[in-house]
Amino acid sequence: MTPSSAGTFDGIHAILYALYDSQEKLDRRAMRRQVEICLTCGVHGMAALGLATEVSKLSPTERRTLMDWVAEDTAGRVPLALTICGASVAEQTEQVRHAEQVGADWVILQPPPVGSFSAAEHIRFFGRVAAATHLPVAIQNAPAFFGRGLSNDEIRDLVAQHPNIQMIKGEGPAIDIAGLIQRTDDRIPVFNGRGGLELIDNLRAGCRGMILAPDCIDYAVRAYDAFRRDDELAAERAYRDMLPAVVFVMQGIENLLCYGKRLFGARAGLPIHDRAPALRPVAAGDAMVARFARALGPYETFRRNEQ
Repeated sequence: MTPSSAGTFDGIHAILYALYDSQEKLDRRAMRRQVEICLTCGVHGMAALGLATEVSKLSPTERRTLMDWVAEDTAGRVPLALTICGASVAEQTEQVRHAEQVGADWVILQPPPVGSFSAAEHIRFFGRVAAATHLPVAIQNAPAFFGRGLSNDEIRDLVAQHPNIQMIKGEGPAIDIAGLIQRTDDRIPVFNGRGGLELIDNLRAGCRGMILAPDCIDYAVRAYDAFRRDDELAAERAYRDMLPAVVFVMQGIENLLCYGKRLFGARAGLPIHDRAPALRPVAAGDAMVARFARALGPYETFRRNEQ
């Protein structure tokens, strides 16, 4: 699948967790199972190497390995986005080249995780990386998570100066996303994340879709599909069913990696192992994971009930 423009991308895209074995090595079987679950749940796209994939804990070799695995397992069935993290233009460009080689459909650039620079410097940085690829490029604008980001006006300047930057991956409240869409005259597709918080209001605001970790991905797909067929009552019901679990896991990125990943594991029947340093679960958190997993049910049960 090789879309020619960002207009092809919408819907609920799964951003995969990095799943490890008991020796803290990437677990090939578990990663393949995660992709299979997401595809079975009807996701509209696949993504990897973002914050949920603990990209900063992965070596360059491991990042390339995950690109290979996810591309192989997705096999063109849905569009594939790969997030690019690196401290220099050269480092990010090298990863973009590998994304191209494995058949990614688009890439998402994170700001360089070094220093404190002006918006103009970030715009130049993103522009140089974007100019090095034929793939559609998105920018992950998440100041709450990265400690740096661009304003709505700066994003408007960025996309005006660099036409290959065709999408924004936001991480903020629905009202902020609505403001971005309005300020850019709805000319650039915007995705949100945040585990699916305010999912329906994001769609009402004009958000193209959501990029979410897979712990509640089946409910998010159900909500999105219902909204797009103008059944807002069904969309709200699906969102209401997932919301308590989303609020629980989205208390911060480390909380997501600890408990969101365990919620996914409980629903998928997969053991979960951490890679140090990591937030370690406590008994109360484990009990909440078990309760939410029972309420949401196994992924296979959900799909059977939908058929």
